[in-house]
Parts: sequence; C-alpha cells; structure tokens
Amino acid sequence: MRILMAGASGFLGTRLVDRFRADGHQVTRLVRRPPRTPDERQWNPSAAQLDPAVVAEADTVVNLAGAGVGDKRWDDGYRQLIRSSRVDTTTTLAITIAGLPQGDRPRALLNSSAVGWYGNTGDRAVEEDAPAGEGFLADVCRVWEAATRPAEDAGVRVVRLRIGLPLHRDGGLLKPQLLPFKLGIAGRLGSGRQWLPWISMADWLDAARFLLDRDDVVGPVNLVGPAPVTNAEFTRELARQLHRPAIIPIPALALKVVLGGFAHEALTSTRVLPGVLTQAGFTYRHPDLAAALRAALTD
Repeated sequence: MRILMAGASGFLGTRLVDRFRADGHQVTRLVRRPPRTPDERQWNPSAAQLDPAVVAEADTVVNLAGAGVGDKRWDDGYRQLIRSSRVDTTTTLAITIAGLPQGDRPRALLNSSAVGWYGNTGDRAVEEDAPAGEGFLADVCRVWEAATRPAEDAGVRVVRLRIGLPLHRDGGLLKPQLLPFKLGIAGRLGSGRQWLPWISMADWLDAARFLLDRDDVVGPVNLVGPAPVTNAEFTRELARQLHRPAIIPIPALALKVVLGGFAHEALTSTRVLPGVLTQAGFTYRHPDLAAALRAALTD
C-alpha cells in the first residue's frame, strides 16, 4: 500500500513509519522544510499549500501532526500552536483530498485526534458515542475532528484516532516520570483519583495497522487499553516495577505553578474504553497495565 503520512517525525510517527515499512508498505513523509530524501514531499499547512498530485499517489493518508501538549508550559501563544498545528494540517489534507477527481482520491484518511475529546468524565466510563466534553483540549478535538469533514463528504473513509497515552520509556507519559521515580521522589498527581487512558506502544501500533485494512470501520475509534487505571494505581505499579518507593504526592497547587494551564489537563479524569476496537475483534498484546509497563520499560 502507498501511504502518505503527516507527523512522521514525532514520537508516534517514527515508530509507525517503521512498522508500515516492515509490513511492506511504501511510506511518503510530508515535511515543512525542503525534502532531503526521496521519500519526502514538502508542504505548508499553515498556508494550506499541498500539491494535489502528492495526495493522488497515495492509497491511504495518515495524519499524526500536532504540537505536543506536554512539551511546554501553556501560555496563549502555545495554546494557539496546539490548535493550529492540528487544525491546519487536517484542513489542508481533507480539502486537498476532496478536491481530487473521484478516481484519484485515497481510499482512507486515518486522522489523529485524542481522548481529550471527552473532557473530564470523572468515574464514568465512556466509549466513542459519548459527546464532546468541556475544556480547552475538548474544544480543540471538536474543531480538529470537524476539519476532516470535506474528505468524509467526498466519500473517503475517515477514521478519527482518539489516542490515549501510549507507554514507552522514550517519550509520551512515561519518559518524564522515569528519573523522579528512580530517584524515589515521585508520587501520585493531586488526589490520584483521576483515570488514565493508557495503551502499550505495541498495541497502539497494532491498532493503527489493524485500522488501515478495516474498510468497515469509520468515524471515531478510541486507541486505549481495555483496562484504564487511576493515577494512584499507575503510580503504584510503575514504582513496583522500578523497585522504588513512590510516597511523595505532588499537590495540585504545585502542578499549577510548574505546568500552568496544562495542570488542569494533567489532573483531568478521563475513563475511556475501546468500544469500537473491541467490537471489531482487535486483540491486545498487553491488556493490563502491568504487562504494558513491563513492555514499555524493556522493549
């Protein structure tokens, strides 16, 4: 299969490119700078610039582009970047796809979104049919997903990947926590009662590959593990596997001082279940947190 990918240089994108290529697919990467290798094509989503011929060559488009929500302290400028880096890329891809002659359109658009769609669910478990919640990330996800509409209206299969928290020692949720845990100066965040929608990296990659071929799956899909845990449970299990104590809780006030606006999201409880994946027959390699963390720390 010929796959066109945006966001191919990120934490998830680099691993997904490797997975697709290992499976024998041809991957072309969209980059904002001048191309350096034969597998790169330049675009400028901020100016809605993308050569339609590049898209016409693809069987499937995968879009994982977006500034990291936990990479920097949130101020007004970074909030705008979080939003525009997602909406501009998705809009440019969807409009370009829709503008192609029907026979030249890719068969599918797999577009990143996030479990932030649901906002704060408290202890209530939600699946893909739940409405958007409230808050900054929920608002971003609502506009982000709506930006895929031109491709959907043009008859292209659109899958909205509501990604949870992939676990791997080299990035995401886990990387910044490893040193404090190893030093024995870590603990739960705030009350620790907030739910974390984790997924192992292997299962995330397997799920993306699974959805590439499933022509019967459309719309939102929660890419999360089948057994969400609270932050307190996550903290205890990570400490157990690292053989370190985790007895120093981080107060909510301290998080707000250090993280600014992102602190609210870090303390948000999002109890999300993978309804569509389960119904479609997807099989998890790591269905529980202990197995997922073992893989994340050793693979």
